[in-house]
Amino acid sequence: MQQQTAVVIGASGMIGNLVTQALLKDESFSKVRILVRKPILLEHPKLETVIVNFADLNDYQNKLGTGNCIFSCIGTTQKNVKGDNQLYRSIDYDIPLNAATLGKAAGYQSFSMVSSVGANAASSNFYLRLKGELEDAISVVGFNSLHIFRPSMLLGNRKEFRFAENIFQGVFKALSIVLLGSLSKYKAIQGEMLAVAMVKAAKQEVQGKFVYEYDAIELLAKS
Repeated sequence: MQQQTAVVIGASGMIGNLVTQALLKDESFSKVRILVRKPILLEHPKLETVIVNFADLNDYQNKLGTGNCIFSCIGTTQKNVKGDNQLYRSIDYDIPLNAATLGKAAGYQSFSMVSSVGANAASSNFYLRLKGELEDAISVVGFNSLHIFRPSMLLGNRKEFRFAENIFQGVFKALSIVLLGSLSKYKAIQGEMLAVAMVKAAKQEVQGKFVYEYDAIELLAKS
């Protein structure tokens, strides 16, 4: 397999950072380009860190450059946007959708994104509706391969402390034991497992749209 160039959006977050680390260790990728709003403390011979203004589409297009696959791991919280749903949408919807449309125009063939279990454009829940709308929008962009990952609670160490989330992590860990069958998609999942699965999916020479929930993510990560 010819070595590829990968782009990561959201590398400063937990999953984006884990995806970046997995890509840097993988010999299938000769270059890993991360698009960030401010510098991050990460160095590697294969790593190219690019500061971008995501609101400026010309700058976004130029900094995206050319390559093979894009990983969208960007996301925010209501706390970070102080309850501003429009700002929330500009981060969780506009930035990844622009990455997809600009990436497709630049010749990228594969797009992998972190969504959420329960994502549905018809949901009454703002977050799940937003994720569903994003999935629908990116699905029609026309990538050769589109990989949509729908994790439930993500487990791992984040740079920012989230008190409520830390409590829920413990609860979800306990509940995961009894979440079987159709309920298994709600199991908590380690961020590292999700990152490994995302990189493995992007390396597959397959065409079409693929949606992964807990069981499929675990199977792919362990394959």
